[in-house]
Amino acid sequence: MQSMKRIPLAIPHMSGKEMAYIEQAFAENWIAPVGPNVDLFEEKVRRYTGAEFATATSSGTAAIHLALRMLEVGHGDTVFCPSFTFAASANPIHYQGAKAVFIDSELETWNMSPIALERALLDAQQQGQLPKAIIVVHIYGQPAKMTEIMALAKSYGVPVIEDAAESLGSLHHGVQTGTIGDIGIYSFNGNKIITTSGGGMLVSAKEEWTKEAKFLSEQAKEPAPYYQHEKIGYNYRLSNIAAGIGCGQMEVLQERIDQKRLIFERYLEGFATYNETFSNFPRITYQQESEGTFSNRWLSTIQVRGIHPLQLKEALDANGIEGRLLWKPLHLQPVFQKNRFFAEDVRAKISNAQRLFESGFCLPSATQMTLSEQHYVIQTVAKFLIQAGESV
Repeated sequence: MQSMKRIPLAIPHMSGKEMAYIEQAFAENWIAPVGPNVDLFEEKVRRYTGAEFATATSSGTAAIHLALRMLEVGHGDTVFCPSFTFAASANPIHYQGAKAVFIDSELETWNMSPIALERALLDAQQQGQLPKAIIVVHIYGQPAKMTEIMALAKSYGVPVIEDAAESLGSLHHGVQTGTIGDIGIYSFNGNKIITTSGGGMLVSAKEEWTKEAKFLSEQAKEPAPYYQHEKIGYNYRLSNIAAGIGCGQMEVLQERIDQKRLIFERYLEGFATYNETFSNFPRITYQQESEGTFSNRWLSTIQVRGIHPLQLKEALDANGIEGRLLWKPLHLQPVFQKNRFFAEDVRAKISNAQRLFESGFCLPSATQMTLSEQHYVIQTVAKFLIQAGESV
């Protein structure tokens, strides 16, 4: 039975708690990018994550840009960044006139490979130009191998920016992602686990960094009785209205995490049933939770051998289901074709990042998805894979 309405990949899920904060902002005329909701939202994120200090921004991308400014990244510098991520992780590097050097993934968690990172750091040391920073992304909510990555960063004296845009609520040995490195960022874009419509957050244990980031996000206006500017600033502050949405969303964050993980478990169980029933059912693999980690399972993702994920996307589109391919590696993007890339296995014909892209798929993961809708997705995916297996 085909679903009556299109099943989305991931969309905002309002709880109803947001309206109280928004109505108060309207009643008090706190509409500008300053106000009590902004302060409260920062406090809520600090309390939840255990971060020492935080400043709200207009987007996660803005937070990454400000983090690079805090680390004084500039023209001629390099910054290491995973290849298997969204372009927003790397674009701010080039805003600063620096250049991204892309690092391959490892196949357990799909995150930055410590093996490739170590090779890149050694090469940079031999070239006499260590990176100004390392950006680590916790892809699809799964924490990267931070113990190994932080040890390497410390041994080479390179600061770490954690791009936790997708991983709010995920844990690495009991510690919230975003608070392990020197600076962390979160995103509250419309498709994230909680949203402010569009917004972000920069967190750090160094108060001077968050204060400076806030200052720069407000156009770098000096405390003078007239408009005085001594630094280049940005219009990067979050509005009080958007922050009110975030305050309400923070009240249901744990519920959303529980829902996301339940959605993933249902996929796991559903496809296991088909695997036991049909001998030709293709082997599906999943992004793994490495030892000592807890993923918020922001998106339920799979890898399927023997088909191209575009074929699966087309089959789901035809049945009213939105799916999406995994991130196309940044070192394969035309805009970054001149950037260096370090593979985990230099002998392999294709990188791990490319292998993930060519075999992986994001399944609908919206927390509003009903049980019957998810069963319909599982049945539709399974039907396509069984038919694909029979045609091989």
